[in-house]
Amino acid sequence: MVAPKMFVGVVCRSCWRLAPILAMLACRSSLPTAEAQTEPQIESWTNASVPPAERAQRLVAAMTLDEKIEQISLNTGPNPNLPGCGKRNDTRHIEGLPRLHIPTVRLTNGPIGVAGGDCDPNPQTTALPTALAVAASWDPEASFRWGQVAGLETRNIAHHVFIAPGLNMGRIGQNGRNFEYFGEDPFLTGVMAVHQIRGVQQQGIQATAKHYVANEQETERQTMDTIVDDRTLHELYLLPFEMAVKDADVASVMCSYPRIGGVFACENTMLLTQVLRTQWGFRGYVMSDRGATKSTAPSIKAGLDLEFNSNAIWFTQPRIKAALAAGEIAIADIDSMLKRRFYSMFALGQFDRPITGFTPVDFPAHARTAREIAEQGSVLLKNEKGALPLSPPSLKSIALIGAVTFAGAAKLPVTGPRGSITVNATHKVTPLEGVKGVLDRLGSRAIVTFSDGKDLATAKRLAATSDVAIVMAGDISLEGEDRPNLSLPVLDGVDQNALISTVAAANPRTIVVLKNGGPVIMPWLKQVPAVLEAWYPGQEDGNAVADLLFGMVNPSGRLPITFPMAEVDAVGSTPEQWPGVARNGVRTVTYSERLLMGYRWLDSRQIQPLFPFGHGLSYTIFSIRGLEVTPKSTDGTKPITVEFSVQNTGARLGAEVPQIYLELPETAGEPPKRLVAFEKVSLAAGEKKKIRLVIDPSATNHPLGYWDSNSQQWVIANGDYRVFVGRSAGAIILDGAFTIQRGH
Repeated sequence: MVAPKMFVGVVCRSCWRLAPILAMLACRSSLPTAEAQTEPQIESWTNASVPPAERAQRLVAAMTLDEKIEQISLNTGPNPNLPGCGKRNDTRHIEGLPRLHIPTVRLTNGPIGVAGGDCDPNPQTTALPTALAVAASWDPEASFRWGQVAGLETRNIAHHVFIAPGLNMGRIGQNGRNFEYFGEDPFLTGVMAVHQIRGVQQQGIQATAKHYVANEQETERQTMDTIVDDRTLHELYLLPFEMAVKDADVASVMCSYPRIGGVFACENTMLLTQVLRTQWGFRGYVMSDRGATKSTAPSIKAGLDLEFNSNAIWFTQPRIKAALAAGEIAIADIDSMLKRRFYSMFALGQFDRPITGFTPVDFPAHARTAREIAEQGSVLLKNEKGALPLSPPSLKSIALIGAVTFAGAAKLPVTGPRGSITVNATHKVTPLEGVKGVLDRLGSRAIVTFSDGKDLATAKRLAATSDVAIVMAGDISLEGEDRPNLSLPVLDGVDQNALISTVAAANPRTIVVLKNGGPVIMPWLKQVPAVLEAWYPGQEDGNAVADLLFGMVNPSGRLPITFPMAEVDAVGSTPEQWPGVARNGVRTVTYSERLLMGYRWLDSRQIQPLFPFGHGLSYTIFSIRGLEVTPKSTDGTKPITVEFSVQNTGARLGAEVPQIYLELPETAGEPPKRLVAFEKVSLAAGEKKKIRLVIDPSATNHPLGYWDSNSQQWVIANGDYRVFVGRSAGAIILDGAFTIQRGH
């Protein structure tokens, strides 16, 4: 299966299915006795020719009440069939039921690669670039390939569920988990998530879309209350999840920690039932974030199916039976919980193709994929006077300077509270190894000298006596805590901003490489000729970054999140927006910017960012010309075609990412523009290509629509629509228009 590089918001709901998954059959839940069949007709649900929903119904009907309760929460203790798994203090499995041929289901964490599963220590897997780096590739195929690796390795280590991707928005730059998400635009996030889910589930592994929903900060995430209006919730924060459900048939959704409008996400009927199942037709199951289950009956009645906790607290035998006895829940509720989870397992073949033990991993192939994605996702932010790529023949000495975390070691992302989860990578390529490797390949004898930057005088002397200085800097973003600000932190005893300024003053050929989990402020930007954003590249860090610096690979990444000039320019500049204020003893965060999040905010306020959403440079030059928008007038039911040409007018192979933004009529009350289509196109020197993108009103990202809270549906306004073609949200090149006139 090969995923396309083009994604224009036209994903047909009958296309790209993992497999022909049949619609769930309507059925009534009977009330079985506590003891069901003692000798069940196992063939009735092991028959692969029976539709998944029917198999799930038959299986649940054969279970005893005790067995059902055992299957709605994680279990503690080792897996007898898989040595080393079933970690004592961090269990991530649901114990199987041999009597009914129900397999033990093991869960592993994401989205930094496969890690934090049910086995201790973590089996070896590939440390992949972060989700933000994947989004920065602006290439759906890259996200699909990332998902393939994660799905394969989840299966290789005998796990069934990959707890990723993360679909929360980069609403504020300080969010400690921005690196785990796909940036600030819901459409770009949805595109990347859909393709990543397909890559994972193609391997017969369940993907989990998380954290549903409105969990855009880490500060007091487990108890906070998010205040967000219904329209904003649907248009921005729910939209990627809707795309994941409708376009990727995601197996599972993880409900988040916070309250939304005063009600915890995991007992929120509006979110779990009305939106997820009634509006979108979700057929899979909902699990809680770890410890996010807050009740028994209210959570079950709202639509929660699985309590994710090492040892069940709320979905225990005593609590469930007490709720049944009190009439707070019915056995039919428990049956529905199980049918939804078994449906996903049957649909992905997890009963028919058992995952029982470790299998070999193709580490060399996966390392190549990790390296290519890291290269595609790196963004050339600045490049004055051709400072990059570096030319080895002109270099005799290179200074590699920076805190050990960034310049002395491969930067692998970590997740889990305080970075408790990391990938057990097979190898890690340091920056020094990467630079020396490229020089060796090119036959250069240039000397590379490393300084950890702790002593500014030493770093200054080294920079002054070297032909070029490469400074690597960054931050450490972590689950469980937000960044205090957008400045580069003092780390490993290094004041990174001071280090960059000192080195730049000593050597005008100072190149800065950033390895960070979100936007940063750059007070030294005017002092340096070039800046390369590499995010957290993973185990192939050294190779990927060196390839880009020396032009072995042409940078093609684009920013998936805005870099503001100053923190006061961005959303989250007031305490009410972030980190929230106390109301009745609860930290309350108000999304008062409403629809004006990310580049929409800067557009509406006419604020110039440091680097806009979608920005990225190349070592070659492109021209974009000849816009044609058809038809010029429509009733809002037919696709709009946007055509133009892209030509590489430079001297080397490269990739451009033309982006289509749409301005809706004033009566719609929308931000100045929204991203609705894009394509990453690779062109040889001199090559020209005609690009044809489609804005389809029936697509799951609702490109022409806005959410009407009164009617609880998407509507399309009459009036004039403007189409913008740009290299970024801040660099519009072409514009056109069309009109929609709908009958009354």
